[in-house]
Amino acid sequence: MKILASLARGSLIGYTALFFAFIYIPLVLIAVYSFNSNPINMMTWTGFTTDWYAQVLGFKTAISESALYIESTDQLVQAVWNSLMIATSTTTIATVLGTAIAIALYRFDFFGRRFYRVVMFMPMLMPDIVLGIALLIFFVNAGVNLGLTTIIIGQCTFLISYVFIVVSARLAGMDRTLEHASADLGANEWTTFRRVVFPQLLPGIVGGALLAFIISMDDLVITYFIAGVDVTTLPMFIFAMLRRGIKPEINAIAVMMLTFSFVIASLGLYLRSRQK
Repeated sequence: MKILASLARGSLIGYTALFFAFIYIPLVLIAVYSFNSNPINMMTWTGFTTDWYAQVLGFKTAISESALYIESTDQLVQAVWNSLMIATSTTTIATVLGTAIAIALYRFDFFGRRFYRVVMFMPMLMPDIVLGIALLIFFVNAGVNLGLTTIIIGQCTFLISYVFIVVSARLAGMDRTLEHASADLGANEWTTFRRVVFPQLLPGIVGGALLAFIISMDDLVITYFIAGVDVTTLPMFIFAMLRRGIKPEINAIAVMMLTFSFVIASLGLYLRSRQK
């Protein structure tokens, strides 16, 4: 029995190590090779340089004189700006609507409540390519010009579900006796929500908003179908670069996006700890 227990424990430790290695080693390699000075073959290390980051940010470097893979830094900046504007808009809309729906389904009992809850999960379960094609057909038949507006509407259709799930989980762990106590002490519904319910929901709302923001910034498949020809987001810009080969600038952009996501996640954890 002890031998079997030791084998099981060793197998679990080995599986865990392989699991984390499979996830994080590629990220480490991207970060390492983003500092490789070889402009031709990024897998051949020829020296350390930060010129690829400088080139992505629009600065002239010695490498950029001989090898320039980003045709226009202005296009990259515009793609980043489009992604930030779309992510901010969709996060705001999805957070407000997702939170409102979660509160409504938690507090009120009405006909079709269970069905409505199941419907809220559907955008998450549906394949991205199916949802993207469906949205494209809808916008074309409705006569809506594809662009920033259609991207924001399209992303809100599934980001609301993410916020709804996170806030619903927070609502499930709330103590409703505090609301009853507030009402017994003479507070109206708005005061109870502002002073009792909202502070307890805030960690869930912040978590859902940050999750929606990161997903919006990284979304490619659905955005690709409903973006039109005049709007390019950062994932679409990177995808266009990848079709011409993996270049050093792509590693630099990937590391910058990874760092940005890490900062957002750290901010969410910090705010959550402060709220507690």
